Amino acid sequence: MNEKDLLREGERVDDLQRDGYRIIQHPDSFCFGMDAVLLSSYAEAKRGERALDLGTGTGIIPILMRAKTKCRDFTGLEIDETSARRAMRSVQLNGLEDSIRIIPGDLREVSSLFSPGSFDVVTSNPPYMVAGHGKTGKSGKGPERHELLCTLEDVVGGAARMLREQGRFYLIHRPFRLAEVMVSLSRHRLEPKRMRLVYPMADREPNLVLLEARKGANPRLTVEPPLIVYEQPGVYTRELLRIYREDPEETAGGAAN
Repeated sequence: MNEKDLLREGERVDDLQRDGYRIIQHPDSFCFGMDAVLLSSYAEAKRGERALDLGTGTGIIPILMRAKTKCRDFTGLEIDETSARRAMRSVQLNGLEDSIRIIPGDLREVSSLFSPGSFDVVTSNPPYMVAGHGKTGKSGKGPERHELLCTLEDVVGGAARMLREQGRFYLIHRPFRLAEVMVSLSRHRLEPKRMRLVYPMADREPNLVLLEARKGANPRLTVEPPLIVYEQPGVYTRELLRIYREDPEETAGGAAN
């Protein structure tokens, strides 16, 4: 199906600059940002594994991970039907129907949608703010930023139920909630294995944290070198540019032992 047939009124197609992939977005809805790009770069999914993205929104994380990994089995779960349909059309636009499924549904009811322990990898870029804290933004963008439709505990609990033993959970969140994140992971037997703080500039405090946790693993956390976004205002660091231009053959890392 061609691009024109897949677009709806007001929508646009953005070039992801990765394997020729594109994504359909609407400027009046929540559009993906740097945090989704960072999480898709941090997460690893291997050939033969099954990956689930909780709260997939535009479907950006499965699409980017399809480009950077050898995994060919991705599922995105999204509660908002309009967003889910838009993500489905992005999958069609890229001809990825054999690799990516978008399922409309509530992550709080994930156990009714999939069998427990049926995924090797779970990713999530959840709402960062507790409901009622700060501004909710303009209409249509509140649930993506604030915990209006799910909480951190819902996300972590859903990931734990879906992962097989030793399966990996990849999460991006705000450092000011890191203690809460760690407690929730521990409560659900998701042992933190890797952590990386993201700094807007070297002399600023971190504003994002990337985490990998493994279900049922032994305690041992590796704190990785910081990721600096800008060398100076408006100028990305070389590492950030490499992440945006990521080549699967150059991707380092992998799951922690």
